[in-house]
Amino acid sequence: MSSHYRTRSKLFLAAALLLAQGEERFKIRFTPVPMDAAMRATVAGSGSGTATLSGNKLTINATFAGMPSAATTARLHKAVASGVRGSAFQDLTVTKGISGTVGGTFDLTPDQIDNLRKGHVYIQISSEKAPDGTLWGWILK
Repeated sequence: MSSHYRTRSKLFLAAALLLAQGEERFKIRFTPVPMDAAMRATVAGSGSGTATLSGNKLTINATFAGMPSAATTARLHKAVASGVRGSAFQDLTVTKGISGTVGGTFDLTPDQIDNLRKGHVYIQISSEKAPDGTLWGWILK
């Protein structure tokens, strides 16, 4: 057996193992939450990141910047549809600043996994001046 053939076989096996694990990758893009004119001074910023689902374990790694005041909390929310506010179900770790990181690793229920795959899960970062939400980042394929 040639070394070229063995190398290709090993690569194929590695790819098959990754697929067998059921690892799925998602993208996150943070934008300001929907706002009215009164909120323009308190709601701003942007960011991006990734989420990886392996079995029922979700890992989130993201960054944000440009917020008018320091982040206070970050939570995962479940919505009835993409772009619609929903209820919080999981706290995340977030840098307490106007820029930083947000993330965490935790187990999801089958219902939460289904909502994630449908694009109905998002991260909401709240801040000192906007406790009802400053940025949101939809977790999408």
